[in-house]
Parts: sequence; structure tokens; C-alpha cells
Amino acid sequence: MSERNTVLRSLHDVGLAAWFGGALMGVVGLNGAASDAKSPAERLRISSIGWGKWAPLQFAAIVAHGIGAAGLIPANKGRLAVQPEARVNANAKFWVTVVAGVTTLYSALVGARMAKHADEGAESVTQPGATTSPKLASAQRQQRVLQWLIPIFTSVLIVLTAQQGEQQRPVAGLLKAGKRRKH
Repeated sequence: MSERNTVLRSLHDVGLAAWFGGALMGVVGLNGAASDAKSPAERLRISSIGWGKWAPLQFAAIVAHGIGAAGLIPANKGRLAVQPEARVNANAKFWVTVVAGVTTLYSALVGARMAKHADEGAESVTQPGATTSPKLASAQRQQRVLQWLIPIFTSVLIVLTAQQGEQQRPVAGLLKAGKRRKH
């Protein structure tokens, strides 16, 4: 049986890359550009439209990452059994993924609340304006933090994934966990 997991690794890595990159581009590019719209009412509308178009792809990226991650756990069960640091990493990745997923979902819900009030206008996507209602202002304050948490959490996942790759290198004359090199 092959020990390669190219499809699972690809789903894991490409899904994570799209999740991270899409979130970061949305915060910097989409929200930044929408905040420069001349009309305060257009700022939230443009941002909401852009995030709405990205949402299905972001969901697909998160699902792909999850499928890849879930498939790699049994594929690496031998290594996880003998490498305590690999188990620590896998557990950390699991919980950071859960937190990133919950943060992404909550951000989407807050974004939907903002979209419902887009006609009120705002100083920027996450800064209330003179005509902003308390409901919209509250959502904007939340989104101001949430929008940055997603790329932060997903970048932590990227680092943990790199660490896992390093843990798979042969160590002290071992090709694989528990097997000695043949001379």
C-alpha cells in the first residue's frame, strides 16, 4: 500500500491557503477598497457584495482543509503513536482549526448583520459614520477585530503545518518512526 497522501495533503494545504489568503485579501484589499468609496452608503454595500461572492469559495476551502486534515490523522497514526511532539502538534492544530472555523462563522454572521444596515452608510467598512445606528456600529466594532483574527489563526495553522513537515524528517538515523536504516 502506498504511503503517499498527495490528495489529502493537497486538500489540507490548498484549502488552508485559500482560507488564509482569502481572509487576508478581503480585509486588506476588499474592505480597504470599499472604504475608499465616495458615498458612505456604498462602502458597506460594496464590501458586502464582495464577501457574499467569496463566501461559497471560502466555505469550500474550509471543507477541503477539514477533509484533508481529517484524512491525514489516520494516515499518520503510526507516527502519532511514537512521536509525542506530533500528537501535541496535531491536538494544537485541531483546536486552532476549531477556533478559526468558529471565528470565520461568527464573522460571516456579523457581516450579514452589517449588510442589512448597509444603506445607513459608514465612515469605512468597520468604522461607524454619522448616520450609523447602534446595531450597525456594534457589528462594525466586532468585525474590526474578527476580520484580523481569521488570518491570524489560519497563519498559526500554516506554521503548525510546517512544523509537522519538519517532524516527518528522518531523525538520528531513523527513516521512519520506529524503523532503523538498513545499511
